[in-house]
Amino acid sequence: MTLENEVIWDQFGAALDMLEQSINDCPEDLWNTDFKFWHIAYHTLFFLDYYLSEDPVHFSPPSPFNLDELSPDGLLPARVYNKKELLDYLKFSRKKCHEYLLNFTEEKAKLRFVNHYRDYSFFEQILNNMRHVQHHTAQLNLYLRQTINYEPTWISRSKNKFL
Repeated sequence: MTLENEVIWDQFGAALDMLEQSINDCPEDLWNTDFKFWHIAYHTLFFLDYYLSEDPVHFSPPSPFNLDELSPDGLLPARVYNKKELLDYLKFSRKKCHEYLLNFTEEKAKLRFVNHYRDYSFFEQILNNMRHVQHHTAQLNLYLRQTINYEPTWISRSKNKFL
């Protein structure tokens, strides 16, 4: 464990905590409007998991999710995922992220995350992934702010310690 790994975890974990807060605080009547809060949350979680994969070619999300989110046709899932399913996916991905960073070495940082539209070092990919989570969490929070005057709590460091 290095100081850098711990700092990245503190910030990445805080981003995940803020996403969790948004999902938890979304009222049921806003979950599946034209805005599709649930789908933005799901998209964020799917790519969080995908971008933490060391072998994106053989990536497979946990059940009940599938690979439709990778479709260039912009397919929506066959059904609306509920809060519990997405919070469970967040818990799964938070653990995956934590373990990823626990085992993150200088050698691993230089390895490549390569798919048909990206060729990043694992180090760059972890930062890109965190920014992706922050981007969509901000969209969710803005929607909640505009519809119910929601003010999320700022979380400066992960609530989960880096062990």
